[in-house]
Amino acid sequence: RSFASQTDGEARVSRVLREKFPRASAIKVVDISGGCGAMYEIHIESEEFREKRTVQQHQMVNQALSEEIKSMHGLRIFTSTPK
Repeated sequence: RSFASQTDGEARVSRVLREKFPRASAIKVVDISGGCGAMYEIHIESEEFREKRTVQQHQMVNQALSEEIKSMHGLRIFTSTPK
C-alpha cells in the first residue's frame, strides 16, 4: 500500500506521534486490522528513547496515545534509537 493511501486512523495516530515525539527520525503506523482501526503496529525511531529501557520507551508511546488507545483492541510497538 502506498503512503498516499494511508487510512484516517493511521494518519491520526501518526499526527499525534509526530506532535509528541518531535525529534523522531522515523514514524511508521500500520493498521493491521484490515482497515477498521482496531489494531495498529507502530515503529518509532527517536533520540528521545536513548538511555531508556524498552519498557520505558513503550510507556512513553502508550502515554502519547492514551486517548487513541481507548478505541483500539491492540497495539504493537517497536521503538529504536537512531544508529
